[in-house]
Amino acid sequence: MLDDQQLDRAAGVLLGTAAGDALGAGYEFTYPETDQAIDMIGGGPFRFAPGQWTDDTSMAMVIALAADKDHPGITLDDVAAGFVAWWDSVPPDVGAQTARVLSPRPGSARAMHLQAMTIEGLTGGNGSLMRTAPVALAYLGDAAACARTAGTIGALTHHDKQAIEACQIWSCAIRHAVLHGSFDGVREAVAVSESAEYWNPLLDQAETGVPQDFPKNGWVVHALQTAWWAISTTDQSDQTHLPRALERCVRAGGDTDTTAAIAGGLLGARWGAAAVPTAWREKLHGYPGSTGEDLVQLATRIATKNLSATASG
Repeated sequence: MLDDQQLDRAAGVLLGTAAGDALGAGYEFTYPETDQAIDMIGGGPFRFAPGQWTDDTSMAMVIALAADKDHPGITLDDVAAGFVAWWDSVPPDVGAQTARVLSPRPGSARAMHLQAMTIEGLTGGNGSLMRTAPVALAYLGDAAACARTAGTIGALTHHDKQAIEACQIWSCAIRHAVLHGSFDGVREAVAVSESAEYWNPLLDQAETGVPQDFPKNGWVVHALQTAWWAISTTDQSDQTHLPRALERCVRAGGDTDTTAAIAGGLLGARWGAAAVPTAWREKLHGYPGSTGEDLVQLATRIATKNLSATASG
């Protein structure tokens, strides 16, 4: 069983994702000045309402709802069908790579993955990493299954080695944070990956560098670095770390809603739903007609239902 703190941290996974997403939505593709206030103002290029989450959290919600089914874990066909249903809702913002995969409306997970494999050129966008947080909730009791499923769900739209590994690393880090209340899971996940020699220097750079060192945060690698930079370089002495790190993530500029959504999933897993400012929490809303409180209840159900075995790792 999860104790009260773990349950709050589990609830923070979706809430933190949505908070970062909605906070960054109003600043997407800009580079806020150091004296510019950062708040959940909405707007941006896609004219989101204040507190409205974007495609980042909407796609995460699809995965979360698939994890909320009567059976344990996540079925890939449920996720694929959910992605197509979301596409059919005509969302205001869809990543270019994701749109190329979903526009033919693939009828199964296998068909979706095959469609993703047909895409040529740059295939390592951040669109799979931004939605990966709920995978951790579905596999709190099984670290290996968490990594495996994060990779396969990511590959439905982003058939790219670095994108798959980024989803695996981040999902496992979120899982660790829910269970143990620390960020140690990031390095631990890298240590057991096949590409530790690739990822460790990138984490080092994020911890010691500045956003200008990883400016192309529409790319999954730079997106992960931006999120980790904001988390690791912000004072972590108390739960105000969550809003301050999310603000810092937005100030890095670029794909602000996505980098902050990525950071928010891990920050929420570490500090819990209680760390999300009430003013933000009350504003949150988005696909499929959900609110911030709905996210808390959904995440709690998933975590409780799926932790049927003793947590490992």
